Amino acid sequence: MGTALIVLAALAAAVVVDLVSGVLIRRVARGRYRWLLDPLRHACRRPAAAVLLVGVLYYALPPGPARWLPHLRHAILMALIATGAWLVVKALHVAEAVAFNRLPSDPVTSRRVRRARTQIRPVRRLTVAVVTIVAVGLILVTFRPVRLFGVSVLTSAGVVGALIGLSARTALGNAFAGVQVAFADGLHVGDVLVVDGEWGRVEEVKLTNVVIRLWDDRMLILPTTYFTERPFQNWTRNESRVIGKIQLHVDYTADLDDLRREARRLVESSPLWDRGQWVLQMIDSTPQTVVIQVQASAADGASAWDLRCDLREGLIRYLRDHHPQWLPRTRNQHQP
Repeated sequence: MGTALIVLAALAAAVVVDLVSGVLIRRVARGRYRWLLDPLRHACRRPAAAVLLVGVLYYALPPGPARWLPHLRHAILMALIATGAWLVVKALHVAEAVAFNRLPSDPVTSRRVRRARTQIRPVRRLTVAVVTIVAVGLILVTFRPVRLFGVSVLTSAGVVGALIGLSARTALGNAFAGVQVAFADGLHVGDVLVVDGEWGRVEEVKLTNVVIRLWDDRMLILPTTYFTERPFQNWTRNESRVIGKIQLHVDYTADLDDLRREARRLVESSPLWDRGQWVLQMIDSTPQTVVIQVQASAADGASAWDLRCDLREGLIRYLRDHHPQWLPRTRNQHQP
């Protein structure tokens, strides 16, 4: 009967505290902290009530002669540790969501914002993993055999841990590489990368892998160790603007000034050009042709890709329709 009363009292206390805290938070949230307190209350209401209920039960349950009471207190203590970890994990999720909401969502943003978006999620995931491990460790410590035979348990745990570490060394290596990638400032969410000849935008940086959306909407998923062990191109490390370039082979008789005027017309009439810079240059020659290169800047990687395609198509059409004699030709010289 006494235990039932304690349970009812704990439930009543949890309900009262939840209602009072809700009223107080709503009043405070009307001011400048509403952006934080509202999502925190909404997400942490259940775990906070569980922590309050289990905590009241643990501290209010009196010791008694019954043999089942110590086992009940032990179970309640483990539940208290688990609900406490649940509350901390929920709070970390809220902190991550609030941080993302207060950052610009446009992927083409400043380097500082992209770096912050890259670092927040791996830190939250690593912190959640640490909280979970600590909670499991605290639950294990509540068992008397672990405390009494700590040396043997730790020895066996060390052996098991070594075996697990050897079997999971790839996953652990990726996890540590994920933290390194997040803070090494080599790439950020929203950056445009070229990896193994494929270019795309970084969609997500996780602890174990990096997700890249390629130009044709395919998803390239690479382990984070790839970016710590192999070279890659980052077109937007310092700024979001990208310079696209195309190369064409034309005959030696081609008038570069005429091609330069046509290229200028195509660039200036394109809405994809960011009004930054453009240039047409002869960069190489072969026994049959000369190689010209056109460079033009765009606001981001996707725009630079489309601008390159438009310029290539426009210049080839111009050569075909107006100067077909400038297209690459093979000459044969006959000796008399």
